[in-house]
Amino acid sequence: MTGLSTERSPSQQVVVPHFIAASIAFMILSILIFISSDNFILSFYTPKILAITHITALSWGTMIIIGSLYQLIPVVFETKLYSEKLAIFNFWLFVISISLFSYSFWYSKLLQLMPYTSILIFVSVWLFAINIIKSYQTANKKDISARFIITAIFWLMMTSLYGLLMAYNYKYNFLDNSNFRYLKIHAHFGMIGWFLQLIMGVAITLVPMFLVSHKLDDKKLVRTYWLLNSGLVLLYLDWQFFNGSNFLPVFWILILIAIAQYISYIYDSYKNKLRKLDIGMKHTMLAFVILVLPLIFSSLILLLPDYQFPGLKHIILLYGISIFFGFYTNMILGQTYKTIPFIIWLHRYQKYVGKAKTPFPRELYNEKLADIQFYIYNTMLIALLAGLLLNIIYLVQAGAILMIITAIIYNFNMFKIIFGKKEVIFNK
Repeated sequence: MTGLSTERSPSQQVVVPHFIAASIAFMILSILIFISSDNFILSFYTPKILAITHITALSWGTMIIIGSLYQLIPVVFETKLYSEKLAIFNFWLFVISISLFSYSFWYSKLLQLMPYTSILIFVSVWLFAINIIKSYQTANKKDISARFIITAIFWLMMTSLYGLLMAYNYKYNFLDNSNFRYLKIHAHFGMIGWFLQLIMGVAITLVPMFLVSHKLDDKKLVRTYWLLNSGLVLLYLDWQFFNGSNFLPVFWILILIAIAQYISYIYDSYKNKLRKLDIGMKHTMLAFVILVLPLIFSSLILLLPDYQFPGLKHIILLYGISIFFGFYTNMILGQTYKTIPFIIWLHRYQKYVGKAKTPFPRELYNEKLADIQFYIYNTMLIALLAGLLLNIIYLVQAGAILMIITAIIYNFNMFKIIFGKKEVIFNK
């Protein structure tokens, strides 16, 4: 765990607010899913589902990733974060812009409010990107992990750019009529270019460190990097200029091969581990197993055109649910139990080392509750996917209730970690 700490680490005020905001967003998200359960049965392209999608991607996923990345930059780049003041300012801008943006979707204010809130999100994302890029410019280490991360930042910038274009297209209609094409580009820039690639880059550092595994084949990572980005660039060019040609499956296969290479690397790390799986790594390892599901659903989407398979819209929704809640959220739940306890321990108890008996980072939260949360959350995932697959609203609602319970436990543990205090017993 000491690998998360360097003398260049940012202050607690930079990192911790992101975890607090993301935890609250996760609770709000779970409640909104329950309220709008019937929308999941109808279609993926309704205002409420789009609101939930962006809350998941921005308020929950991106918020917590940004907080984690601020802590990891000194480790991965071996340099200080360029500007802590910019990071703190950008946190509040991000919170305000996401809240207004989600409101505009939920209440269908697509013409009146969304274009302007999209500008705020665009500015917030680019300010964050500038902070990371400026940090990278002074980096002492630019290895494959750093390359994944900085490339993911580029795709996040492209995601926000296409999101802004689509938001203004609702009002001014300056793009062509195939708005769904731009939605696909926007979504895959975010899901593959930003989320997947960023998680890959961070996991290169964290997974072997937490499992204590060595002698891994870095060539697999190099192949993953080039195949993933080549496939995504080719997908983009195909969708942008040909609106989906016969070569589309070939480009997607490049991405599938890249992911297979990366999963092989993670499996090697798991196989060579010297440490048993704790609750954080259980979530993480399961996330990589579940990654198979969105790969299956995405392949079906490519092989089954709309005119041949009327249920394709449900497959698209299953694709999104399996990647956001199956892979990304399992990964986030796991890694927050590994990172935030240590970050708090570092700021609160490190100064007492050698002078007093201090708690271990894992003692800052309730491990039994975290273990219960693991099973409740993944039961939720099964119920939600089954409900969508079988078109049963009661299963979707049951899944939403289980997600609310998960969010309650997660918030309890996060606030216990951040605001709770353990006794320090000084040496005699």
